[in-house]
Amino acid sequence: MPVSTLETWRVNKAIITAELNSDDDGVVRTSAKEKKQSNFKDYLPSWDPNEKFPSHGFRKYEDPALRADPKLPHLLKNGVEISPITPKLGSEIKGLQLSELDAAGKDELALLTAERGVLVFRDQDWVSKGPGYIEEYGKHFGELHVHPSSPAPEGHPYIHVVYKNVKKEDYTEYFQQVVTSSFFHTDITFELQPSGYTFFAVLDAPPSGGDTLFADGVEIFNRLSPSLQEYLSGLHAVHGLRPGSDAFSADASKKISRQEISDVVHPVVRVHPVLKTKSLFVNKAFTRKIVELKQAESDALLSFLYNVIDTAHDTQIRANWKPGSVVVWDNRRTYHAGIVDFDSKDSARHHVRVTPLAERPVEDLKYLNDPNYYPQKK
Repeated sequence: MPVSTLETWRVNKAIITAELNSDDDGVVRTSAKEKKQSNFKDYLPSWDPNEKFPSHGFRKYEDPALRADPKLPHLLKNGVEISPITPKLGSEIKGLQLSELDAAGKDELALLTAERGVLVFRDQDWVSKGPGYIEEYGKHFGELHVHPSSPAPEGHPYIHVVYKNVKKEDYTEYFQQVVTSSFFHTDITFELQPSGYTFFAVLDAPPSGGDTLFADGVEIFNRLSPSLQEYLSGLHAVHGLRPGSDAFSADASKKISRQEISDVVHPVVRVHPVLKTKSLFVNKAFTRKIVELKQAESDALLSFLYNVIDTAHDTQIRANWKPGSVVVWDNRRTYHAGIVDFDSKDSARHHVRVTPLAERPVEDLKYLNDPNYYPQKK
């Protein structure tokens, strides 16, 4: 069943809080106090109501993983260690700086990300190179996404900021009306061509808590019975931003919107262009209704699928956050959920995301990069 606007607001409020000022030019910026406390002033959140961008339309996508040498010679140099987190999902990589990869190395990074779903890198200098650098880095993997309402570093709208400032209060208020912060989703499926390879880096983090859960959409689909797999593979779902999605903005009354967003239709089960595997592709945040079903039927089926995603712990991993960590994941085959269990009394929780867009999801690779695939029926 679709989540409520209120639940979406609670999720956003739990990860976006800051002391703000609205300046004469209309731009909402963090206060002088926030800037003084921050170790990464260039990455502090801001909202510019004057920024407008065209909607992300259809474009042919060439996956960099398809150019990669499967032996990964540029990625797996001497001294690089890869440790699986679980046999099927996630790896932690040591001895490699992302900033040192050339074009061929980035292609291999894409391939390994597709194969393992989630890659965890430690002690990286990636964000220290500056906002402009990480934007350019992300462009190797696809056109960068501009979020319609979330905060971004000033002058760098292609970077999504997650920021919770230093506060004496804990997260008790958050749980006054909910019992869990676990909110599995796949990013920006309201776009015609949602994200693929995603980069999420920590700047500041509390000493414990605030992990991110990841779930394997490929393995979840494989766990379903063959009859249900076949049925789901013929269905499509409407995805869209919900009313109240401007809760990401600094002041909901300002309704900051950088671009117009319309509902889109995606297959309930998509095929990965690199792996050639099927993956479940519905999520609580943005999936509204299964096109071929009545609303009550759709709600019941989606509730079942969401419950599988939430409770199949043997398809999940946890990534914990330490300064210098960068996690790269493939949104086409994974779900993720940020956990609200951290103490922000002594340290802000400050992360940034760079989000390259991938191909339009399809249920059969014969439709890959076909601009006429599935007209938008609702």
